[in-house]
Amino acid sequence: MATLRALECLVALVDEGSVTRAAASLHMSQPALSHQVAALERELGTPVVERLARGVRVTAAGRAAAEEARIALDAAARAVRVGRQVGAGNDGRLRIACAETMTAWLLVPVLRRWHARRPGVRLELAEFTSADRMVEHLMNGATDLVVGPEPTATTAHVETLGREEIVVVTFASHPFASRVAVAVGELADEPFVHYDPDNGMAVWVDRFAAAHQVSLSPVLRTRSPRTAAQLAGAGMGVTLVPVSALAGRPAAVVRRLEPRVHREIVALTLTPSDALVRRFVADLRGRGLPEVNTAAALPTA
Repeated sequence: MATLRALECLVALVDEGSVTRAAASLHMSQPALSHQVAALERELGTPVVERLARGVRVTAAGRAAAEEARIALDAAARAVRVGRQVGAGNDGRLRIACAETMTAWLLVPVLRRWHARRPGVRLELAEFTSADRMVEHLMNGATDLVVGPEPTATTAHVETLGREEIVVVTFASHPFASRVAVAVGELADEPFVHYDPDNGMAVWVDRFAAAHQVSLSPVLRTRSPRTAAQLAGAGMGVTLVPVSALAGRPAAVVRRLEPRVHREIVALTLTPSDALVRRFVADLRGRGLPEVNTAAALPTA
């Protein structure tokens, strides 16, 4: 296959009209240029220049090849420019998969900053209710970066962003409303707003309850922690939600568990050296996880 250097030499010959001037324009020796032209002729199987007593003349095949060579050289130059822009974090596409409760809570400020400062970067966001499902998309090449709770298992590169608290949510007239915190054992036999099996919180809650030998009494299930908080606040019972689900400030009572319980929030990627991924994760780490004061920042009725 013809090299870009050989194509450059051909275009220079057409533009300059002589080997001497073409070589000078490319900052190379005349023998080196002649070597590139000869290699191109072997590749094409036909002469691209005619050797005259004084200088050379580009053949019809040479002129036709030069026209296409200009397109190839422009494309190559454009590829370099784009690569540099992406490498500098100013261009390209970044596909992000995020736990649905964390978009407003964690990602929005970083996405807003990127939109303002890196307008050449195309951001794509997909929201999920399961960390394991997000990992599937990552492993299948459907996303570049996963942000959410730790999955069950993964071979991807993992960076811990922080720890998110799990809290109790209920309604104003519930006995828990008068408590500063709720002991894990007190959840036993309370009407419990649980989660559909396809939501990662369903597995987490069941494992948490089993580890503390607590028997839960589900009254209904939902796919969304935000909905669970609203249902509990509306009088359906109690529930457990990550604090990211409270970003919408539901009309509910929020209390800490005793002892306090947290889960790890991580960023997962298969390409940790990718410029866009690396910079986005750095911005997430620099911002940190938002703090939520369950005693003061959230409504109690």
